[in-house]
Amino acid sequence: MELPKFNETFLPILEILGNEEIITGRELIKKVEERFYSKLPEELLSQTTKSGERLIENRIAWGKSYLKKGGFVHFPQRGLVQITQKGKEAKPKSLTLEQMQSDVISFYEPENSTPAQISQINTASPQDLIDSGIEQIELSVKIELLEKLKNVDPYSFEKIILILLKKMGYGDFIETSKSRDGGIDGIINEDQLGLEKIYIQAKRYAENKVRETDIRNFIGAMSGDTEKGIFVTTSDFDVSAQKKANDARHKIILVNGTKLVELMHKYNIGVQVKSYYEVKVLDNDFFDSEDL
Repeated sequence: MELPKFNETFLPILEILGNEEIITGRELIKKVEERFYSKLPEELLSQTTKSGERLIENRIAWGKSYLKKGGFVHFPQRGLVQITQKGKEAKPKSLTLEQMQSDVISFYEPENSTPAQISQINTASPQDLIDSGIEQIELSVKIELLEKLKNVDPYSFEKIILILLKKMGYGDFIETSKSRDGGIDGIINEDQLGLEKIYIQAKRYAENKVRETDIRNFIGAMSGDTEKGIFVTTSDFDVSAQKKANDARHKIILVNGTKLVELMHKYNIGVQVKSYYEVKVLDNDFFDSEDL
């Protein structure tokens, strides 16, 4: 006997979700294990990954992820899962790993990948696969991080930006008053005496882009006090806003949502290390030692 492969959990997952109920991912894993795998020997069920996660739970979670990328389930809200119409109509023969590959390949390859790039999946070295896997994990974390930022309250978002800049090596920050801040959400002192200041503006937008008027107001609030500013948003800047910032006599750095989560990931703001993995190589010095 052995544990099911992750692709062997496809049908059990869809069966659990077959009544169209919306449940948490954790509850789904528990129900699949209890109904389909609870009679497996304890020595199998207690197996763990290198990072200490239970292997059976890990494989069910990967099965759920594949089904989501294939369109058989969807996540109506963060942490929740529900079957789709495609999932309800799925036949066992359509749930083989080979049949699903075309649906889920984009999960592992960049958009607009060429057939030659896709074929590299089968010829990649173990190190290439490790690096690719890490990149996919990081991408997933950054997507979740950006969604989280879009849902925090505006004042907390401003504070997060100031904490990030502090972690990046800028000086002490000053939060401006929440009323009449003149378009300025914070001030960073580049030096300990506060001789050089950087003004900060943070806009937490879900979809709307920052416009030229936003940049113009920011420049107006900066005038006469500092020549440097950082404008941060969870969305992006439209073309006119980018042009206004580039043409200004002030030095204005624009940070969109993609760049923001890259910086937060790099400086460990809002994320934490979950696992460490050891990769071992042959120690030729050991075999060449005179002690042998």
